[in-house]
Amino acid sequence: MLTYPRVLLKLSGEALEGDQGFGVDPRTLAAVAAELQEVSALGVQLGVVVGGGNFFRGLTAVSTGMERSAGDGMGMLATLMNCLALEDALQRRGQRCRLLSALPVGPLGEPFSRSRAIAALEAGEVVLLGAGTGHPYFSTDTAAALRALEIGASALLKATQVDGIYDKDPKKHADAVRFERISYDEVLERQLKVMDLTAITLCRENRMPLVIFDLGGAGNIKRVVTGEPVGSRVVD
Repeated sequence: MLTYPRVLLKLSGEALEGDQGFGVDPRTLAAVAAELQEVSALGVQLGVVVGGGNFFRGLTAVSTGMERSAGDGMGMLATLMNCLALEDALQRRGQRCRLLSALPVGPLGEPFSRSRAIAALEAGEVVLLGAGTGHPYFSTDTAAALRALEIGASALLKATQVDGIYDKDPKKHADAVRFERISYDEVLERQLKVMDLTAITLCRENRMPLVIFDLGGAGNIKRVVTGEPVGSRVVD
C-alpha cells in the first residue's frame, strides 16, 4: 500500500556525480534511473526536481563577484543538464518521462504548467522539472516546495547524503541525535538546516509533509513511499 501516492522528489546535483566530484557519473545515473523506474512501477506519480551543483553553484560564483541574477541563471541551466541526463537514462530503460522547464528551452523540453505536469503524472510518466522556479534568488529547495504544492503532492521527499535530520551535524558530533519525526515549528526554533527558510515556510504554511532521507541506501525511495520508517519526517 502506498503511503504517498504522488510525490515530489528533490535530488541534489551532487547525487548524480558519484565519486567523480563533478558532472554526471554514468553508473550513479543508471542506479538513480532504475530506482525511479521501480517507484513509478508501484503506481506512484513521481515528479523530480534536481539541483545543478554538480555543474555550477550560483551562490559560489556570486561570492567571487558575479552578479546574482547571472549566477542563478547559470545554475538554472545546470539543472536542465541534469534533467536531460535523467531523461535519457530513463528512456533507455523504457520508462516514459517528460521534461518540463520553467524557462523556454525549445525542443529540449516543454514549458512548465500545472495542468501539463498533472496530466503527465496521471498518465504514468515520471515528470522532470527543470530550471528551478525560472527566477533568480530562489533555490532548488524552494522550487521543489513550490512544485510539490502546485502538483498536489502528498509529500515532498528530499534525498540527501545523511539518513535524516539531526540536532547537530552528525559528521562533526558523535553524540548527534536523529529525529524520526519533528514539527516545522521545532525545525525553525532549532534553526536546523533542513531546507532554506523560504522552502520550509512554504511547506509549513501549506501543511506539506516533508521526508528527509539518505539516497545512498538502495531502495530507500520505495521504502519511503510505502511507509517504512526511513529518514526523518517533518509534519505540521
